[in-house]
Amino acid sequence: MKAKIVEIAHVRRRFGYRRVHDLLRPEFPGVNHKRVYRLYSDANLAVRKRAKVKRPIGERTPLNAATKVNEVWSMDFVSDSLANGRRLKCLTVADDYSHECVDIAVDYGISGLYVTRLLDQAARFRGYPAAVRTDNGPEFTSRAFIAWTQEHGIKHILIEPGRPMQNGYIESFNGKFRDECLNEHWFQSLHQARTEIASWRRDYNEVRPHSSIGRIPPARFAEQHRRHAGDAARHPTPTEIH
Repeated sequence: MKAKIVEIAHVRRRFGYRRVHDLLRPEFPGVNHKRVYRLYSDANLAVRKRAKVKRPIGERTPLNAATKVNEVWSMDFVSDSLANGRRLKCLTVADDYSHECVDIAVDYGISGLYVTRLLDQAARFRGYPAAVRTDNGPEFTSRAFIAWTQEHGIKHILIEPGRPMQNGYIESFNGKFRDECLNEHWFQSLHQARTEIASWRRDYNEVRPHSSIGRIPPARFAEQHRRHAGDAARHPTPTEIH
């Protein structure tokens, strides 16, 4: 078991012992998290804590928690670069409720029209969200994007300028994306970047446990929610019947 713990920790270098324990459970179903912690500590695998950045104290607008899948999609851009120095732009889209990564688009440039095409493509499989949350970037305030939200009856939640934590769900996701994917690869080409990022996205959705949704992967949590919602629709309550 110790060898397996070391193997997981070396592959997933930003995982603490809790997430290592989550990934061990299918192979070692009876293992206790305290034992994992002892073996993890004995192997000197503790993740080095990042220094906290001091930020000015200011008023924060609380996020209204979503209550179902597709209620709100949050999105933002993350920048990276190829080994030759050419800049890359990544559009990240996440479901606020399930924490699934709806999509990550990677290209040299992404316009407002480009964003709407990607969202239409995602909606073919997931349906359209009731609302989208973005910052005030030109891609999200363009005529193409505003027309798209109006055409599909989607509420557009714009955060205040300079208040990124009003888009806290996607900010949290982007931190994981940078730490676990972008900082771990030195992309030689756009094709390689798209391939590696798509692989990380699949792992994030289908394998990586998420602490705020019962320590299971987002895709499994979303499927459970859809199943429960379907069961509730098929079996109305006595109040609904009368």
